Amino acid sequence: MNMKELIKGNKRFREKKFPQLKKSVEKLVKEGQKPEVLFIGCSDSRVTPDIMLDVNPGDMFILRNVGNFVPPFKCDEDYHGSAAAIEYAVSVLEVKHIIVCGHSHCGACQSLYTEIPLEKQKVIHVKKWLELGAKAKEKTLSLVKDPNNKEELYRLTEKISVTYQLKNLLTYPDVKRRIENGSLQIHGWYYKLEDGSIDCYDQEAERFKSLEECVNAK
Repeated sequence: MNMKELIKGNKRFREKKFPQLKKSVEKLVKEGQKPEVLFIGCSDSRVTPDIMLDVNPGDMFILRNVGNFVPPFKCDEDYHGSAAAIEYAVSVLEVKHIIVCGHSHCGACQSLYTEIPLEKQKVIHVKKWLELGAKAKEKTLSLVKDPNNKEELYRLTEKISVTYQLKNLLTYPDVKRRIENGSLQIHGWYYKLEDGSIDCYDQEAERFKSLEECVNAK
């Protein structure tokens, strides 16, 4: 994929896809966005929230970062990009749902088990960010039968990480407040790159099950 191909892609979008969206986009421009969902996903180029959920512009407020991590709330005036997106979605847009979506073959989760060389401080922020996966790694190692089975190790880490990110969401005052008053729900999802299917986390049963099972159970 090069720049020329991206430019051609935009041309195709404007000619074929945008005309179908024109009316709804004009309404969004005039009235502003009112998404009901905050989707927190990984920056991995293979994860495509709009495509895999078949949604339109205005349907979801999307936050993507390395590993779909949720940093715990920190009350200071430093720069917090992910926290700012969460606060904006919850307190300004007043979304009704937050989805934390992990995925299979996540490079961030795999990196928890490998040492990243820190040549000339090139990835100092990456190494710091990956600390957000430390608890998931610790929990996984306490559960996995054979740490040398990388397939089992990585897949379990990816799922357990989602559960810890849900816990981190509860450190945000407005998130906790709105969950308690019933105006907000949080969801843990796991997207499988292999077939496009999604599993959801059942917090009561403490296990992942198919998205269809989650919907039918409600």
